[in-house]
Amino acid sequence: MSGTELPVVTVDVPRNGASDDEHEQELLRKVAAQDREAFQQLYHLYYRRLIRFLMRLTRRREVAEEIINDTLWVVWRKAGEFRGGSLVSTWILGIAYRRGLKTLRRERVAENAPPDAGETEIVDEAQPARERADLLEQALAQLAVEQRMALELAYYLGYSVEEIAQIMSCPANTVKTRMYYARQRMKALLGALDP
Repeated sequence: MSGTELPVVTVDVPRNGASDDEHEQELLRKVAAQDREAFQQLYHLYYRRLIRFLMRLTRRREVAEEIINDTLWVVWRKAGEFRGGSLVSTWILGIAYRRGLKTLRRERVAENAPPDAGETEIVDEAQPARERADLLEQALAQLAVEQRMALELAYYLGYSVEEIAQIMSCPANTVKTRMYYARQRMKALLGALDP
């Protein structure tokens, strides 16, 4: 190494490392024993993650809050059924995802709205970065829910294909297919949306 080259240092910061998962598994064991303090700790650990995830799914805070309550109620009741076959975060997000889909289906039936109808936002042309973000959001809103969530779980939340498969309760190849078609659709949509 010459005097002008700096050593490359990489720091791998796990999203949910083994020690974090071990702590969360311990909290789940306590929740299974009806420990309210452990449940409160788990709630505080997951609330922000769940609200971000569910806001991307539902686009409405009050609906996301309702789904969080439903999700954590399931966690309270079924904590003893967690067997450690996945990370605790994968298990909890899987519950939230299924509760979210159920809520969206129920709302569509109640409103008699077509599936995945997205609202178009007005793009602020004075802010190019915001414009690109708005175009991306518009395109994402037009994807089927399963395709959109596969992309968002991968690219926004950093989950692997295998973890997404567990969250979405489907085979990994299905996740890969959803992501492939979602990327193809996004490419076409972004081309059509970008003047």
